[in-house]
Amino acid sequence: MGLFDKIKQKVASAFEAVSFTKLKEGLEKTRSAFVNRLKSVLGSGRKIDAELLNDIEEILLTSDIGVGTTVSIMNAVKLRAKQDGFSDSSEIYDMIKDEILSILTAVPAPEEDAIYAVNSNDVPHTIMVVGVNGVGKTTTIGKLARNYREAGRKVIIGAADTFRAAANEQLEIWAERAGVEIVQQGHGADPAAVAFDTLKAAIARKCDVVIIDTAGRLHNKTNLMAELEKMSRVMKKVKPNAPNEVYLVLDATTGQNALQQAKEFSKVSKLTGVVLTKLDGTAKGGIVIAITNELKLPVRYIGIGEKIDDLQPFNASDYVNALFEERGNG
Repeated sequence: MGLFDKIKQKVASAFEAVSFTKLKEGLEKTRSAFVNRLKSVLGSGRKIDAELLNDIEEILLTSDIGVGTTVSIMNAVKLRAKQDGFSDSSEIYDMIKDEILSILTAVPAPEEDAIYAVNSNDVPHTIMVVGVNGVGKTTTIGKLARNYREAGRKVIIGAADTFRAAANEQLEIWAERAGVEIVQQGHGADPAAVAFDTLKAAIARKCDVVIIDTAGRLHNKTNLMAELEKMSRVMKKVKPNAPNEVYLVLDATTGQNALQQAKEFSKVSKLTGVVLTKLDGTAKGGIVIAITNELKLPVRYIGIGEKIDDLQPFNASDYVNALFEERGNG
């Protein structure tokens, strides 16, 4: 390995260490509400009995891991404890950690997410971003655009949430921060026309990545479904396999409500992944596990701060190690 490669490797390792530290700090509230309570119950040398199992179940449920996922984890723990003949409660701690990791790795995110890579034979890589108003959709688009640009990709944003004048203004600010181009039309314009124009502009300007914002009016599912279908149909006239991705942005602080939103959006759009925002501001980080398990959707990115570089590609091993306060190999 040459000197330059060694320097690159050292820089990459330092970056990973900083990212892991941010993640660990971001999960502090969830760790206090979940893992620390788990430790207090399991580290006391108690025998594995019905009362202990009920205590564990309550901790899982109140950490927004959800009923279905809690049942899955508890069934697996009971089976393993019986098969392996465990009797001491402390042995359950690692079992729960293993089960959570197993759930998260069963629906893996593409490796390209980590380095913001795109298929050079299928550009522009087109991402449609959906989600209700107030979840951090605009900031997510800005941060995602910035991360792609930092990775050397040429990015263009389409402001297709034309029903809220403020949405375009906010997106314009984030596009400027990210250092990328934006295509927008007047208030009330046809969102599909914005998506069409953005994709045409991306091809003409040889862009690598297109990110399309959409309106977040989930309360009117019929109109939303028609709008998203029309946008996809119109984009396909320019690029037959567009959009390549449909990301659903969810606010982690809403816990089980975020899971419900994911279920509703999955009915109106073919989702390819979830972006979970505000993970640093909540004790409900267990929702990551529930979404992955119940919807079989990968969490693609997580927001762990307000800064433009605080959107991270989701890594299941890092998430579990940060949650359980251990440094893994990632």
